[in-house]
Amino acid sequence: MQKKFASVAAAVAIVGALVASSVAPANAAVPGIKTGLKIAIMPKAVNIGYFTAWNKGAQTACKEIGAKCTYVGPTEATGPAQVQFINKIIQQKYDVLVISAADQNAIVPSLRKAKAAGITVVTSDADVAAASASARVVSVLPAASARIGTAEVDWIAEAVGKKGSIAVLSAAATAANQNAWIAAMGPYLTSKYPDMKWVGGTVDKSVFYGDDDATKSTAQFAAILSQYPDVAGIISPTTVGVLAAAIEKKAKNAKVKVTGLGLPSQMAPYIEDGTVEKVGLWNPIDLGYVAVYAAARAKSKSFTGKVGSSFKAGKKTYKVTAGGIAYLGDPFTFTKANIATFKKIY
Repeated sequence: MQKKFASVAAAVAIVGALVASSVAPANAAVPGIKTGLKIAIMPKAVNIGYFTAWNKGAQTACKEIGAKCTYVGPTEATGPAQVQFINKIIQQKYDVLVISAADQNAIVPSLRKAKAAGITVVTSDADVAAASASARVVSVLPAASARIGTAEVDWIAEAVGKKGSIAVLSAAATAANQNAWIAAMGPYLTSKYPDMKWVGGTVDKSVFYGDDDATKSTAQFAAILSQYPDVAGIISPTTVGVLAAAIEKKAKNAKVKVTGLGLPSQMAPYIEDGTVEKVGLWNPIDLGYVAVYAAARAKSKSFTGKVGSSFKAGKKTYKVTAGGIAYLGDPFTFTKANIATFKKIY
């Protein structure tokens, strides 16, 4: 992992206003990057802990390169909500926008307007649709979609003893990253685990959407148990969803096994008490950190974003692969054996 931090501050949700985190220029310039860049860091929603960590890494990179960065975004993870803030960023003439796409299609017209206005756009964590890749320079993503999806299937298979029916508690139906991970889960479970099955027959009919909202995710967890009382396991490829599932599982003393993508700082109590045996995640701090470097280098004309090109963030070099994507690496797993260490980091 690129950086380690003692703690991650809680997100502050401010509707209709910019959430500013400005940093002073670094003492020494980073080769290949202009100092004084005005950068907007936009999560799907500012009130999600995962993105607080993401912004932590982004702000560290901003300090290193001497940029003035602002953490800005809506309190609901939807494309239309993000569009309002993208328009403000265009009006305020930012140099760079680093954004996690809440909707792979809805924000594209606004991103194209930002690009036309001279703003360098980089997506991070969640990308736009492949057909709209030209709306951004590059996308910095955690790992190849297939690997994230299949890893989660392996985790739930281990938890349920490689038998039983499985459901998925996802974020929004429009979230491109979630959909890609889920698509990879389907055939992998069927081919590798013959004694396991999807509750709806196929993976696409087994997904319940919590829209990255804690209340709705809790309700959807209850809906899974109500509709499929014999469900053996639930995969939740979203930090909001897996936390809601863990809380509700413990409250109901439910037997269903739960795994997914979770922040160790949030999931620690439920891993430590045995409610959940294992979750995984990349380091969102690294994700924000690397995305800012990619965007700043692109704005400074020292990085093109073309397939095969590369850029440096900190001490590591990242290469752009097919589709204009740079990957961090495989997800890391958290269990009782290591959660005490990682809950202090992010």
